Amino acid sequence: MEKILIVGATGSTGKRIIEILNNSQSFEPVAMIRKEEQQQIFDDMEVKWVHADLEQEDLSPALKGVKKVIFCAGSGGDTGPEKTTEVDEKGAIKIIDAAKKAKVKKFIMLSSMGADEPSKHKKLEHYLEAKAAADQHLRNSGLDYTIIRPGALTDDMGTGKVKLAEKLDGSGEIPRDDVAFLLIMSLADPLVKNMTFEAVEGDEPIKSAMIELSRE
Repeated sequence: MEKILIVGATGSTGKRIIEILNNSQSFEPVAMIRKEEQQQIFDDMEVKWVHADLEQEDLSPALKGVKKVIFCAGSGGDTGPEKTTEVDEKGAIKIIDAAKKAKVKKFIMLSSMGADEPSKHKKLEHYLEAKAAADQHLRNSGLDYTIIRPGALTDDMGTGKVKLAEKLDGSGEIPRDDVAFLLIMSLADPLVKNMTFEAVEGDEPIKSAMIELSRE
């Protein structure tokens, strides 16, 4: 079983990813946690965890034995600009560099729609700039990667159906459940390899949408 490090495991999307991977026959999730009190959540789920902080210097211990990384950490849109820079940009860059050093096979990044044009979204401009910088660092890293840029995340129940494209026409929403599945499906080596794409809720089943996108 391939060990998958989930960066942002305690967040809403991260927890969904852990729950799905914990029932997988192919992948073993490892939750990256910042605080000791978060251990109990994963001990109760019988999920391995590793203690590391994106704002600390050396992240290499967190990558020990890890084959792939899913990055779904975020400071959240409500924190100040400094925290956004520390987590969404600098923290992401640190873990990308550590993953490269550890010869990780694939790095899957949860980004955001609008990261290609931050200046068009004044309220979220700083956040989107941080996301864009992290995405570009990943693309330049030499690692195999997938960058998913979803529309606005909702807590609605997932439908299993999406609309995907390298660039979608307009904006939209997507349930976190479906984003979690997109991130997990991206673990498959040939799927959406070295691709950046946008995602909103739609009419096409996730698997066939991803296969179709991979062929383009």
